Amino acid sequence: MPNSVDVVLVHGGFVDGSGWRGVFDILKESGFNVSVVQNPTVSLRGDVDATRLVIDQQPGPVILVGHSYGGAVITEVGTDPKVQGLVYITAFAPDHGESVNTLIANPPPGAPVPPILPPNNGFLFLDKTKFAASFAGDADAKTAEFMANSQVPWGLDALSGQITTPAWKTKPSWYLLVTDDRMIPLPAQQFMAKRAGSTTMQVPGSHAIFVSNPRAVANLVETAAKGVLVAN
Repeated sequence: MPNSVDVVLVHGGFVDGSGWRGVFDILKESGFNVSVVQNPTVSLRGDVDATRLVIDQQPGPVILVGHSYGGAVITEVGTDPKVQGLVYITAFAPDHGESVNTLIANPPPGAPVPPILPPNNGFLFLDKTKFAASFAGDADAKTAEFMANSQVPWGLDALSGQITTPAWKTKPSWYLLVTDDRMIPLPAQQFMAKRAGSTTMQVPGSHAIFVSNPRAVANLVETAAKGVLVAN
């Protein structure tokens, strides 16, 4: 795969960019120029600014890849003219005026409820004892335990940050549907992917699919890159 499309990986809440290591390595081996954003996850605006800094550093056209809350970030910043495509990895894809908070406000009966603890000084954490089952059910036990104990505080201002102009309305998008996700259930993923007109791929796995099955994530990114190159 030619490296004429640069890939920018955008993490979500409770984690940092190091979780992309497996995806990063596979894409690098395939010839891509890959960069990883380290979102502060304090506010949506701050994370959009952090992502734009990385976009600006890229020499060529960009594909943005967002996991979970990172999908809200790429939805907002993806209108940047350098961005040619969006890849959602079991991610939020809000519409104009929506936020992650509005998308999770009214879960359907019987849907899994993420074990989010009450806010602490404006930040959220997941219950460590329930982290593995909810977030990383298919990761090995040591990895899940490390992720639970290395959580990044997720700011309420990030959760409530509203989208102004959704990039998926004007940019092509791809969506990795993950069947066993207990943070963003499959029906919610399917709703957002359909609304965005995304090309979808479906795999089994947990919310931490980017850690547990980086090959599946990389495959969709490579598919997106081919689509962007053909279109251009």
